[in-house]
Amino acid sequence: MATALPAAAQDELHKVLSQMDAASAKFKSAQADFVWTDFEAAVQQSEEQSGTIYFERNGGELRMAAEISKPQAKQLVYSQGKGELYEPGIDHLTVINAGQNRAEADSFSTLGFGGSGTELEKNWTITFQGREKIDGVDTAKLDLVSKQASMRNTYSHITLWLDPTEDVSLKQQAFTPSGDYHIAVYTNRKINQKIPAAVFTVKTTKKTTVVNR
Repeated sequence: MATALPAAAQDELHKVLSQMDAASAKFKSAQADFVWTDFEAAVQQSEEQSGTIYFERNGGELRMAAEISKPQAKQLVYSQGKGELYEPGIDHLTVINAGQNRAEADSFSTLGFGGSGTELEKNWTITFQGREKIDGVDTAKLDLVSKQASMRNTYSHITLWLDPTEDVSLKQQAFTPSGDYHIAVYTNRKINQKIPAAVFTVKTTKKTTVVNR
């Protein structure tokens, strides 16, 4: 059991997870436009970023890339336990190696895109919160609590609005213990279409400043 739910909700959850398993087996890639909104409770202010995001199954792993266009151009790539954030305006690259936390980083970075229901249930305690229409899609609303204490220290819980038949999210909201939250909305979704390999390569210059963390 993912969590102690009424029988009807538990049945719906198992149906959603089974649909995700089936869709994940066929998943090759996803592309979508996004709007990310970060709200800071202490100052009651939010910041918004927008661009295009890509997910691709590369062998047995999923990798992710985001091209942020507004308010400032940035490129973010996560693959094989390494995250790279390039800021062309200041020609600066930040490299983060997940190390021993790779499983946690993998689980979060590709959350809601191409992962199986079995994997989701392995890493998260799941509560089925019903169904909601988004962009005409009948999404399953799932609330997730990480089974890793370190992740719970970062995000107390995460809500997904998921199309289980395609195994992609239309919306996500991540809540921190301090009351901050991050909202991601995905539109213009393209599933299992060819994604240029260059998307997953950070485009730096000879003068780029690199910081490893």
